[in-house]
Amino acid sequence: MKKNAIVYASTHHGNTKKLVEEIADCYDVALIDAEQVRHVDLSEYDIIGFASGIDFGKFYPSVERFLQENLPKGKKVFFLYTCAKVNKGFTKTMQVEALKKDAVLLGEYGCRGYNTYGPWKLIGGMNKNHPDRKELEGAVRFYRTLLENQK
Repeated sequence: MKKNAIVYASTHHGNTKKLVEEIADCYDVALIDAEQVRHVDLSEYDIIGFASGIDFGKFYPSVERFLQENLPKGKKVFFLYTCAKVNKGFTKTMQVEALKKDAVLLGEYGCRGYNTYGPWKLIGGMNKNHPDRKELEGAVRFYRTLLENQK
């Protein structure tokens, strides 16, 4: 049986944690909190996801550092993120780092997340109630399709 993991950081409102937990509720996947654990032997995993909120257009430093320090060569990887506004460019730095390890890039899924950063805090935030049920189901569909494409 294949073993899969998702390394994540979810620091403000738990947006990203909601995504990874929704996937873990439906599939046997190990969840690794990059804010709590710095080193894990990922060699036993077939597919490894990296998930984060977006901070200044990039994944959280803890997730990027985790990839740099722990990702074995040649692994299949994917990316999940939550943010104020979905943009395909958010995974670029992570993709570059993964490719340095000869990773096979499987795809990415991003959705909106509740945001109270900076001036948004003054008005009660933006994207309230996100990720919503539809977005959580979208993350599960993304993961299911990713697995089906590996058969």
